[in-house]
Amino acid sequence: MRWKKGRRSGNVEDRRGSGGGSIFGGGGGGGRGLKVSGGVAVVLVLAVFLLGGDPAQVIGMLTGGGGPLPGGGGATRSQPAPSRPADLAGDEEAQFISVVLADTEDTWKPLFREMGKSYREPRLVLFSNMVQSACGMASAASGPFYCPPDGQVYIDLAFFRELRRLGAAGDFARAYVLAHEVGHHVQNLLGISERVRSLQARASKRDANALSVLTELQADCLAGVWAHHGNRERKILEPGDLEEGLAAAAAVGDDRLMRRAGRGVSPESFTHGSSEQRVHWFRTGFRDGRVSRCDTFGAAGAS
Repeated sequence: MRWKKGRRSGNVEDRRGSGGGSIFGGGGGGGRGLKVSGGVAVVLVLAVFLLGGDPAQVIGMLTGGGGPLPGGGGATRSQPAPSRPADLAGDEEAQFISVVLADTEDTWKPLFREMGKSYREPRLVLFSNMVQSACGMASAASGPFYCPPDGQVYIDLAFFRELRRLGAAGDFARAYVLAHEVGHHVQNLLGISERVRSLQARASKRDANALSVLTELQADCLAGVWAHHGNRERKILEPGDLEEGLAAAAAVGDDRLMRRAGRGVSPESFTHGSSEQRVHWFRTGFRDGRVSRCDTFGAAGAS
């Protein structure tokens, strides 16, 4: 991916080093939780977070953290930590993710103007081990996430090293992950996230899962929309980059993760979509570059 000459976003906050050591290895920390290897951690990240389980129990074991917040994905409600300006000098991985964030800003601003709307840029918070957000306290075990109440994306960069172990290697695989989370920010700004949460509150577990899948697939499609415009307008892609993104989408499909965890594939338990679905919708957004083509909810109703 061509990124080194790209501008860096001013919306990056670095909270790394403000807590204990990461569960992914490295760092100190005096937590009273369990110590786990990187191999075990990746199973927890993928099998718990991406398979729609309750990460609160795992977070408690790993970090000695508090109990779950009802309806909050296992987080403990707390106030965000004070911000610290990002100084990314000498940190190429953080510089890369800052450039990708800037490129999403340069894509979504004009697209929102075309829709007669204003794009409010999200803030990216880099953290290690644990982080406070408006959604509560979260562990690195929960993976990258977007918090609608504060409009911020949270990433422990160690997550990308675990993705490489699963075969989702390459800089564009990392870019896909961030673009997917920014896709959730786009959904939030468009009012989609609020409507989905309202429907889920009245739905059965199975129907709530189905709505979650449609939401995640739409975020995949919106990530593809960003890649389409970033490449058309700024020529960010190199040969093989698209394949890296598609491989990453496939690697985090619910069916593949269930098999990797030694479980039978249970479509009614999906929360993010199958590998085939995730690849399809990322490719759809990339091919067409139109937000209107990302209507996963309409497509499901027509099927």
